[in-house]
Amino acid sequence: MRVKSHKKNTINVITLGCSKNVYDSEILMGQLKANQMDVKHETSDDANIVVVNTCGFIDNAKEESVNTILEQIERKEEGKIDKLFVTGCLSERYKPDLEKEMPNVDEFFGTKDLPNLLKSLGADYKHELVGERLTTTPSHYAYLKISEGCDRKCSFCAIPLMRGGHKSTSIEDLVTESEKLASKGVKELILIAQDLTYYGLDLYKERRLSELMTKLSEVEGIEWIRIHYAFPTAFPEDVLEVIRTNPSVCTYMDIPLQHVSDNLLSSMRRGTTMQKTKDLITKFRKEVPGITIRTSLIVGYPGETEKEFQELLDFVEESKFDRLGVFTYSHEENTHAFNLKDDVPMQVKHQRAEEVM
Repeated sequence: MRVKSHKKNTINVITLGCSKNVYDSEILMGQLKANQMDVKHETSDDANIVVVNTCGFIDNAKEESVNTILEQIERKEEGKIDKLFVTGCLSERYKPDLEKEMPNVDEFFGTKDLPNLLKSLGADYKHELVGERLTTTPSHYAYLKISEGCDRKCSFCAIPLMRGGHKSTSIEDLVTESEKLASKGVKELILIAQDLTYYGLDLYKERRLSELMTKLSEVEGIEWIRIHYAFPTAFPEDVLEVIRTNPSVCTYMDIPLQHVSDNLLSSMRRGTTMQKTKDLITKFRKEVPGITIRTSLIVGYPGETEKEFQELLDFVEESKFDRLGVFTYSHEENTHAFNLKDDVPMQVKHQRAEEVM
């Protein structure tokens, strides 16, 4: 359903979810701008076309996405907008259901449908636009997505269902993108992916995150590089040397540990143990003195006992993380953990989350 109109269309892109979605919206907006189209981000002032980039990760995120779509459907019914398109993880995961329940949405697109979405918006996909984006972050920093998808098999996680397997972007393309960002005044690159530490295995048959960080630090104008979403299992230790010795790389580590109980780590299919996790945190602090560590944890996973929760509390107390986020377990269909009984009451999940924080 290609947009046809004699008047000038203005497209409003609404972004929900994580930084990867922010990046995807920026790529979409860059493509639209290259097609000489009027595009805005998260404004309702004068846009007659709306694109909602959704999240489908956990229950709260799905609820926010659905509510946002419903708000835009209402605006369409009131004549405030002409067209409504939905893209991103929620529509990748639930497209048939959404099409049935929300017929007033003009079209739904998945996470790999950018060319088709552009076509429906009256634009052409321009393959040559390596790294061309309309950034929405404050001007001094930008996200740099170094890979898409994930090959991990964590039992609780639906990301591979929505994003597919791991696919690294080449070092050359990432350097080119970083040079373009630097030319616009960006000083800090925040490296993002579903799994940063897997970077390069698919493309080069070896992990190359440390090489990538070094190459990016050589880009003129880039002063800081920060890594987000490192995976603890088989962590590439040469990354620590780069963090320690390269002045452009921030002494910062964002590494989601999720839990520390051996039983739950096994059920979660995380490929590690309590002792290995403790040893890794110790190694970070030994190899990079003064490093800032951020992690995220899950409480209320199926079968989590009071004893296992206490192990988590003790670990948090001992580790003294600089930043910490806590999720209550979300029972996601088509994940391995969905076969388990969601046996921790919601009230208990929330209580445990509060205790950790």
